[in-house]
Amino acid sequence: MQEDSGAPSGAAAQPVSHLQRRELQAPLAACLIREFAKTVGEAAAVEIATRAIQEDARSSGRALAEKLGGNGLAELARVVREVWSEGEAVSIRLLEESGERLSFDVLRCRYAEMYEAQGLKGLGFCLSCSRDGAFAEGFNPRIALSRTQTIMEGAACCDFRFTLKP
Repeated sequence: MQEDSGAPSGAAAQPVSHLQRRELQAPLAACLIREFAKTVGEAAAVEIATRAIQEDARSSGRALAEKLGGNGLAELARVVREVWSEGEAVSIRLLEESGERLSFDVLRCRYAEMYEAQGLKGLGFCLSCSRDGAFAEGFNPRIALSRTQTIMEGAACCDFRFTLKP
């Protein structure tokens, strides 16, 4: 089944950026989490939502690796620059880019700003940050993400450290 783009018949659909997609998804996802929380409790609802979101991220990682025709760190760096950062959604400081490591800090995160503006800062990690490691797993099971802090959780920067395991 094809999704309706909302564009008039014969008009070309305008692509939606990664940030815009998250902005559109957030209110419905938050509404679902809040309703589930009434039945199972907030912690359980967020945990279940996080697992579902991570599974979606793994699928997205697999699909994007296939679309790019590769799943190494060079291709992942391309995802960071062309998808995650599209429209200046994140400002990064690249620290290392090699065949074994991709390390960068996110200095500004418009995803975090958007969730805060929507009154969803408390769900931002679940809705967005929790995807990153799972996305990398789907993209390439040998890529691991180490991250000790995020802007979403109040840190000054996010420290992304991707490594390719032997």
